[in-house]
Amino acid sequence: MADRQRPLRPRGGAPSGRRKRRVVIDSQAARPRPDARTAREPTKPRAEQPAPVAPTGPATVNSGATVKELSAALGVPVPQIIKIMMDVGEMVTITQSLGDDAIELIATQLERQVEIKHADEEELEPEVYEDKPEDLVARPPVVTIMGHVDHGKTTLLDAIRKSAVVETEAGGITQHIGAYQVRHDGRLVTFLDTPGHEAFTALRARGAKVTDIAVLVVAADDGVMPQTVESINHARAAQVPIVVAVNKIDRPEANPTRVRQELVAHDLQPEEWGGTTQYADVSAKENQGMDDLVEKILLVADAELELTANPKAEASGPIIESRLDVGRGPVATMLVARGTLHVSEAIVAGDSWGKVRALYNYRGEKVKEAGPGTPVEILGFDKPPAAGEHAHVVENDRQARHLAGLRAQRVRAEQFARGAKGVSLEELFTRMEEGGVQELNIVIKGDVQGSVEAVVGELAKIKHPEVAVNVIHTGIGAITESDIMLASASNAIVAGFNVRPNAEARALAEREGVDLRTYRVIYQLTEDIQQALVGMLAPEQVEESLGEAEVRALFRASRLGVIAGCYVTRGVIRRNSKIRVVREGAIIYETTIGSLKRFKDDVREVQEGFECGILLDNFNDVKEGDVLEAYETREIERTDLEVSGNGGAPPEDSEPDES
Repeated sequence: MADRQRPLRPRGGAPSGRRKRRVVIDSQAARPRPDARTAREPTKPRAEQPAPVAPTGPATVNSGATVKELSAALGVPVPQIIKIMMDVGEMVTITQSLGDDAIELIATQLERQVEIKHADEEELEPEVYEDKPEDLVARPPVVTIMGHVDHGKTTLLDAIRKSAVVETEAGGITQHIGAYQVRHDGRLVTFLDTPGHEAFTALRARGAKVTDIAVLVVAADDGVMPQTVESINHARAAQVPIVVAVNKIDRPEANPTRVRQELVAHDLQPEEWGGTTQYADVSAKENQGMDDLVEKILLVADAELELTANPKAEASGPIIESRLDVGRGPVATMLVARGTLHVSEAIVAGDSWGKVRALYNYRGEKVKEAGPGTPVEILGFDKPPAAGEHAHVVENDRQARHLAGLRAQRVRAEQFARGAKGVSLEELFTRMEEGGVQELNIVIKGDVQGSVEAVVGELAKIKHPEVAVNVIHTGIGAITESDIMLASASNAIVAGFNVRPNAEARALAEREGVDLRTYRVIYQLTEDIQQALVGMLAPEQVEESLGEAEVRALFRASRLGVIAGCYVTRGVIRRNSKIRVVREGAIIYETTIGSLKRFKDDVREVQEGFECGILLDNFNDVKEGDVLEAYETREIERTDLEVSGNGGAPPEDSEPDES
């Protein structure tokens, strides 16, 4: 049987007898077609949404805020803020911190008012507590001793509390804040001893802010002095009543009546003269009038103030002083203003936190608790809190650590914003060409926070257009190796105030060549810094006139130029001197002498009354009748430095207090 033959077809083609299917792809087929009604009616444009209107009222911005945070506070887009900064030549990113000047600039461009809030100002806001009347009890008044240096403030407090404080202070000048308590007729009075040296203005101001009554000490033989007026202003700024203690009445030249007359001019009218101010005549040296002074303090407290506090609440109050003790670690002195502070409680003060490990009263005795109006030393902080910070007890350690961390972030943001602005290469070259400001870098270490602040404040007074003091680091405690390494890397000097370096730090300073200095009195430190700045000053250029020569003839040399035939009318003309060409009383050119000849000989100088030939460098437009004035410039080393204020110099009456 023969095989059935199949019809042949091309490979991949359609079977024979069938037509190929044609596929047409329409790109518009998937789109919905408008119906007849939609096609006939024109589409209406979509109504535009109104743009959001930015707020126009004042805004509160944290210091060191980023571009994003400022954008949210002002209600403006981030690109608009970046554009404003680009217009002034600054490139910023969305996460970059802005300084106070930049924030104010942006607000001015946007025609907005901003209130810049700093981290240290948050704790200064008064706290409002709602205590039940039955929970309030009387608390001791807090008294501040204020006045001029050497008027006997510390000696007066020493006489009140029967202990020797003056002997422990350098030069008899109190340089720390101390807090003490005394008992009089069964009632407690808390005393704050603020420094009398004018360098510690900030500490005196802080003392007035935490006090209830200010005792103004005025020497009967000296009268009202500048710091006396300053103390009055601090007390009035804090809105506290003033009690005047006229001290040193035992001296033969004492005149308490004159003191009262001088203080009347400052609106301190004595009560015996029909006024409202309490006066007490005392002698700290002879221990006279102490009871009368304390009685008048209590009288003012009872008559003008209602001093009550809730001892059942959580403790809070200002940090009076802090230091780093070698054996005990960070030690802070707190004045409990409200509540009762107990051992083992969690406490936070600014960016410092801790758990109270121990409490000590002003006598150094360990106590378990401290009530309202009581000064107490606290052990347990992770680092010394800044003096003036508001300390308060929180629920637990975790909350204290969290609050301190938030405050530390704010402080770091502000510090970064202040130092974020760099210097471009063009600015550096400009400063180098102009002989810009030279900086003396310094590292400051002190025993307590208040002393460090006072030293920094005094150094800030040293102002000069050519040199400046740059404090690159401050700290509390002994001078360590890290301080020396920082100074070595920054070409800085290390100054210690009432602290000493350890052996390792001293040896490292010798190896690295770091200038290490220690001081006990503040004006000695400022004097040394001023002398160091004087050595950095550029020498002063002094001009000295040598003589004058009158041009009487001109000689032209093809290779040299115009030679002026001159007659020396005054002084001497020297070959290397500088020359001013004076024509009809006006200076037309300044140059130097290229050649000085007498006849055909080169000479070094020509005296008055002789003729000479002078060839000037790069100047041939000399005419007969011109006067050539010869002069020289020499450098003189600077020996003094003008500063604003007294730069920490001791006042005339800064000798140890003897009364």
